[in-house]
Amino acid sequence: MNSTSDRILHLLKRNGAQTADMLGEALEMTSMGVRRHLDTLSENGVIENYDQIEGVGRPRKFWQLTPKGHGRFPDAHADLTVKMIGDIRRVFGEEGLDRLIAERERDMRLLYEGATRKALLAERVEALAELRARDGYMARVERDGDDLLLIEDHCPICAAATACQGFCRSELSIFRMVLGPDAVVERDEYLLDGGRRCSYRISARAASGS
Repeated sequence: MNSTSDRILHLLKRNGAQTADMLGEALEMTSMGVRRHLDTLSENGVIENYDQIEGVGRPRKFWQLTPKGHGRFPDAHADLTVKMIGDIRRVFGEEGLDRLIAERERDMRLLYEGATRKALLAERVEALAELRARDGYMARVERDGDDLLLIEDHCPICAAATACQGFCRSELSIFRMVLGPDAVVERDEYLLDGGRRCSYRISARAASGS
């Protein structure tokens, strides 16, 4: 992300639709300067705009990524991945695909467990987010009251997950295992259910009474 245009695309991917003023504030630029980049990106077909009415007055123009814009973020060799999943399902059946997912789950669990052996739940969530970010998930942590949100603004295996949702179930299971028995982990947003991203709500499990 060396150019202003790349930074704009990253902000739209991470935060969703934004106005020129919102982008200008984030980039410490004037809205006029941002609009020049928005116009160029729009001409290239990677972003589009829509008007949103908010109370009295003129509607505000919001900018968002187009499918072409989302395609600027890598999807881990999507076409090849989907073909391989289809081949595995055809040759080895669902059982063979389940074995593949289980093997991936084992490897990820071992990797994540080694990095999430922290005393505090918040530290474990931060360590998990760092690992996921390295894997291309654009992961980060936000606090929502007493809960923590593990937010993943990009899914580099989206094509594979669409072809076989067992990958998504596996990842949720991994999170629950590596964050430990004192954590309650639930999916908060889900890309394949029409969400803008995947996110997970993590709360401390209440201590059982004596």
